[in-house]
Amino acid sequence: MDNSNILCWLIPLLVGLICAILGYLLGRLLGNSGSNDTDFSADLDACKSKSNKLQRDLDACNSKSSQLQRDLDACKSKLNAKPAASSNSTSSKGGASMASGFAAGAAATAASTISTASAGVSFDGGAAKMAFGKKVAENDLTIVEGIGPKIKDLFHNFDIKTWAQLGATSVEKCQEVLKSGGKRYELHNPKSWPMQSEMAAQGKWAELKKWQDEHDSGKM
Repeated sequence: MDNSNILCWLIPLLVGLICAILGYLLGRLLGNSGSNDTDFSADLDACKSKSNKLQRDLDACNSKSSQLQRDLDACKSKLNAKPAASSNSTSSKGGASMASGFAAGAAATAASTISTASAGVSFDGGAAKMAFGKKVAENDLTIVEGIGPKIKDLFHNFDIKTWAQLGATSVEKCQEVLKSGGKRYELHNPKSWPMQSEMAAQGKWAELKKWQDEHDSGKM
């Protein structure tokens, strides 16, 4: 307990003690007024003065205590406000992160849906051989008009190894793959490659052969 709290308890006790002494002196004064002419007025005035001083000290102590309580309440309000602000900030960041994650997930799901739709058809080597007049290996990218063994290897370097994967690849990505091989490969036009690969993935061999016959080197 600090000194201010001790004083707040001590002053009322002193006031009570002085009042008791004052009452005792008044009793003696009144009881002996008939036979004793002693004057206690000076003692009474001194007691009253001390009592008034103690009362002022008590009032000052109460005022200080009230101020300390107000300061304590203000500190509590500030402490309660900080976690709330921090929580709002975290919630805002978490919302932005969740939105970003949702967008990325939606894009991945769309790409996966395209690939799965193409890969859902079983490879029919007999039908492919009948259409092209030669044996066709499953997911051989060279079946696409315009893609040779070297370009096929470039796509494999980018982990594009199936007809379904190439069918879901953008033309811009195909151009990026070609650039990775140097200047000589940049001259190729990959605009039709995803479309041809999509037909191969879906087993549309007659349509693919017909399209290739009608387009020179797979150019659109």
